[in-house]
Amino acid sequence: MILDAFTKSLSQMGDPRFLRVLGLGVGLAIALLVAVFFGTQWLIGSMLSGPISLPWVGEVNWLDEALRYASVPAFLIASVFLMVPVASMMTSFFLDTVADAVEDKHYKGLPDTPGVPFFDALKDSIGFLGLMLVVNVLAIILYLPFIFLFPPMVPVIFWAANGALLAREYFTLAAARRIGWAAAKALRKQNRMTLWAAGFLMAVPLSVPVVNLLVPIMGAATFTHLFHKMYQS
Repeated sequence: MILDAFTKSLSQMGDPRFLRVLGLGVGLAIALLVAVFFGTQWLIGSMLSGPISLPWVGEVNWLDEALRYASVPAFLIASVFLMVPVASMMTSFFLDTVADAVEDKHYKGLPDTPGVPFFDALKDSIGFLGLMLVVNVLAIILYLPFIFLFPPMVPVIFWAANGALLAREYFTLAAARRIGWAAAKALRKQNRMTLWAAGFLMAVPLSVPVVNLLVPIMGAATFTHLFHKMYQS
């Protein structure tokens, strides 16, 4: 069931609606990161312009310039780690479009859905981003002993942790648009292990640069297929 859902989703990756969502997610993520960078530059200039008195150093008037230059490599390094979660958050606003494309091709004749309200999607997306960051920080703590004792376990821990998150997020979104949040959560709990296995499969590409940007779309499509298979069974 999982492989069937995955291969159907993969075969539809060229769908114009899939590509539009990918472009919107990545474009908005880049725009947000650039805005944060220039906002940081402006804040440094506003707070540190003019001479600054430092203990044991005395008066300096170059601190703002130094911090501005230092923020460039810091921003580039941070962007490498933040691009995927931020793009995932942005893409999640448009996952209804991915689910609609899947249903139009594979599940014809379904009634229209009202979709997920914008503020509900915003709340869920921010919560998911926060949860993903927290879980991955905790996972890093688990990585440390395995780096020295058994390095091959490190990616497995990463995939297992993020697989659970992806299954929780994308299946709930796919199901809620059809049967509501409460029923979606109940169905997710009934199929917890199957969904975790599917999430694990979705998490593996997170380790591959550029390919990881496709994960939100593949996840939304795959879990839309899984929802229909589980709901009909």
